[in-house]
Amino acid sequence: MEIILLSDVKTLGKEGDVVKVSDGYARNFILPKKLGVEATPKNLNELKARKAKEAELAAKQLEEAKQLAAQIGEEMVTVGMKVGKDGKSFGSISTKEIAMAAKEQLGRDIDKKKMVLDVPLKSLGMYEIGIKLHPQVMAKLRVKVEEI
Repeated sequence: MEIILLSDVKTLGKEGDVVKVSDGYARNFILPKKLGVEATPKNLNELKARKAKEAELAAKQLEEAKQLAAQIGEEMVTVGMKVGKDGKSFGSISTKEIAMAAKEQLGRDIDKKKMVLDVPLKSLGMYEIGIKLHPQVMAKLRVKVEEI
């Protein structure tokens, strides 16, 4: 019997896969637990339509992420840092402070967990911070660290 999986099943496959299983396994395990439905022509057409809709939505999200990355690439955020007499900094700038500055200065909510800091910002100057907007899109935000 062919089954369309409605959720991931460890030994069979992922959600949306069409798999062939024995009649007993389907009747006694898959169907009663609502892990899958029988692969009738109607259900196969619904699956095809759902996958097409998901692909369209994914393409739209990718395009929106690319546009947002282009906008963020043109912007700059200024963050202040305390510096001693001899130019030594007190601490470092974290992604939380950068996210707060972006909210105040640019009006953008950027998730601090999506920011990628290669090295901690411990000195004054210009930096480029990576922001992972989408699995395929990485934006660069320019951050200027100034003395308070």
